[in-house]
Amino acid sequence: MKRQITFAILLFSSLGIFAQELTKEDLDKEIKPLTQKVNSLQSENSKLKSEIGTLNTKLSNANKSIDSLRIKTQDNSNVITQTANQLGIQIKETGDKNEGKITEVSESLSKNSLYGIIGVLSAILLSGILYLILSKKQKTDKSEVETQLTNAKKSIEEEQVQINTKLAELYNGQMELLKQERKANPTSEIDHSLALKVADEIVKMQMNLVHMDNKVRGHKQLTIAVTNVFDNFKANGYEIVDLLNKPYNDGMNMDASKEPDLTLNDGEQIIRRIIKPEIHYNNKMIQKAQVIVAYGE
Repeated sequence: MKRQITFAILLFSSLGIFAQELTKEDLDKEIKPLTQKVNSLQSENSKLKSEIGTLNTKLSNANKSIDSLRIKTQDNSNVITQTANQLGIQIKETGDKNEGKITEVSESLSKNSLYGIIGVLSAILLSGILYLILSKKQKTDKSEVETQLTNAKKSIEEEQVQINTKLAELYNGQMELLKQERKANPTSEIDHSLALKVADEIVKMQMNLVHMDNKVRGHKQLTIAVTNVFDNFKANGYEIVDLLNKPYNDGMNMDASKEPDLTLNDGEQIIRRIIKPEIHYNNKMIQKAQVIVAYGE
């Protein structure tokens, strides 16, 4: 204890001696920075207090919102519980009603299902029988109609062949008379009207022969008759240019009507029908051809 007192006396004696040595200016220099720091700390402390106050206000508001949400949540939970209880009661009542109706329907079906099944099977069986009968009758009728059409077509073609054969023989006789007349009167003015008319008709016969089945009765006789007419034409100085099913190009000297043909290639053109044939007399054209040209797309 005596040592501590002695140490204190020495310390204060030293501080007194040190204080006597410091001047006022030295003290001001030492105190001024401390004062500035104290002021700065006080300013920061004021800011912190303000921020803490703001945070406390926000925290208080948040607590109020949480309490309000907690109350609403509890209310919603109560409403949900009440609704669930009501739905449970309604579902049970609906289930009981449906179960009763299903029982009634099942009992009704058990009584009528057998008769219904028998009725449906009977209707299906009857429909099948009727379908088979009608299908067979339809096939028979169709076959009969096709046979009748085939026979009618064959009969018409045969009659047409006979008529055309007689006409060709008549035309051949006319061309023969024309040849004899010109021999008897070589200086008379030449009239081509008969030859042009006969040529138009004989080319039509030729096209019919091309599209006709060669098994039709009289086909061979008509072919011979048409050939004889062509020969008589040559004997009289006429030439009927063969154009049927020949290639066509736009530079040909003839009147051409065109129609599409899916069987031809793109750009391909074929003379399919002859309205008027191209006719030459002594190597000079006296009639320009009129034709139908098929073309590919």
